[in-house]
Amino acid sequence: MKNILRAEDTAMAALGIYFLTIHNLHLSVWIWLLLFFSPDISMLGYLVNAKVGAITYNIFHHKAIAITLVGMGFFMKIEVVMVIGILLFAHSSFDRMMGYGLKYYSSFNDTHLGKIKKDKSVVVRNANKADFDL
Repeated sequence: MKNILRAEDTAMAALGIYFLTIHNLHLSVWIWLLLFFSPDISMLGYLVNAKVGAITYNIFHHKAIAITLVGMGFFMKIEVVMVIGILLFAHSSFDRMMGYGLKYYSSFNDTHLGKIKKDKSVVVRNANKADFDL
């Protein structure tokens, strides 16, 4: 099931990026690269605590909010709003493709897609005197 969800989000991310190339607002590719990852600034909420971090992260990574913005921009003929929605949708799909889901209040690693695994090479184990005996 996990691979099916990843494939689905890969297709949605590709579709979102395609629509961003159509509605590019005449911005440079380098600007778009920065903008594509800009929703991740919402992780700064974790500096306050896990609950605030989860709320801010989920607001910027919720596909229903992104689709609502796309619809509002389209029907109100405000292209910038529509493009922001497309950008949020594409970014959210990309994040989910990479295994990052919407966050629970308990921890950044607890997502609706499951627990994010930490890289074992980063884990530092507690050293004790026995570790240094020769």
